[in-house]
Amino acid sequence: MNAPRRKALITGASAGIGATFAHQLAASGYDLLLAARRGDRLQTLADQLVTEHGIQCEVLSVDLASPDAARVVVEHLDKLDWRIDFLVNNAGLSGHSKFAQATWSQLNGEIQLMMTTLTELIHRIAAGMMERGWGRIINVSSLAALSPPGESLLYSAIKTYVLILSQSLDMEFKPHGVHVTALCPGFTYSEFHDVMGTRDTANDLPAFMWQQPQDVARAGVAAVMAGKPVCVPGAFNKIMAALMRPMPLWLSYLAGRALNPFK
Repeated sequence: MNAPRRKALITGASAGIGATFAHQLAASGYDLLLAARRGDRLQTLADQLVTEHGIQCEVLSVDLASPDAARVVVEHLDKLDWRIDFLVNNAGLSGHSKFAQATWSQLNGEIQLMMTTLTELIHRIAAGMMERGWGRIINVSSLAALSPPGESLLYSAIKTYVLILSQSLDMEFKPHGVHVTALCPGFTYSEFHDVMGTRDTANDLPAFMWQQPQDVARAGVAAVMAGKPVCVPGAFNKIMAALMRPMPLWLSYLAGRALNPFK
């Protein structure tokens, strides 16, 4: 009797890096739950993945910026009787107005989507991974988390939270067979800039600064499987990260682990 396939949950899976994660994990034999707002896009992708890879692929149309989003996702998993082995927290957005000019609803939506829902999903799912002794979690941060602070950039502050949280949880979970990786891509070809209204600015950047989403997702999967807590994909991004951070990430991680107050 064949062992059941492992299950993966991917948020923000309707396009870009999230959809690419779906293709790569499906090709590796994972059954998938794809969660995002655009249910029609998710269903089209799911149908394609089922046809190409013979996996089971479920979709859930949900606003991940809603306060009850994580609960809705977990309740859907319970209905499917699924236990998640691989979690990809990919859903994200960035505001395009100054902090003081944005409404609280806009700012709170960013915080809810990329901090609260992300953290709650990990909290609800990681315990089962640890009980089973195996799990993989990728949290999509950004090269912005390694950059100097910029005016009005709530996005950078949020992605810094994701970076630090991922490293902290990797320290806690790894002895139980669960790896956590913060994936920190730079400029990546996707719909992100169209949705955020920054396409013209992005198009002015030189080609060597850009990566394909397939390369970003592949690097993230390889990093989490290898147990690396931080992944900066691409040679250009690695150089930029090294120039912007006074302490190398690996040394910062080791120092933080050594100073753990819960030992």
